[in-house]
Amino acid sequence: MHIEHDLQTGTFRAETEQGTAELHYRISCGTLDIRRTFVPPALRGQGIASRLVRAAYDYAKDNGWKPVATCSYAVLWLQRHPEYEGETGKDYNGPGNCAL
Repeated sequence: MHIEHDLQTGTFRAETEQGTAELHYRISCGTLDIRRTFVPPALRGQGIASRLVRAAYDYAKDNGWKPVATCSYAVLWLQRHPEYEGETGKDYNGPGNCAL
């Protein structure tokens, strides 16, 4: 699966015949904050969201930014991957919620 990064919009995308999965982030004060992830129902359960989050946080690490998660999926991902030394964003609203 090919993941595209659109720096202008702060988006990582994975396009397939079944739809497009997206991750939206913001860069601020030395952090990259994942604000929202979306995977179409037909693509869920295939690890696509995890690949998008990893791509975004690898991009953050490559640029010296701290990984931050406001999106509930990204919060769980960081808990499962402590090697990224990320933190939960101040706008996090709990499980199942994302803020743009």
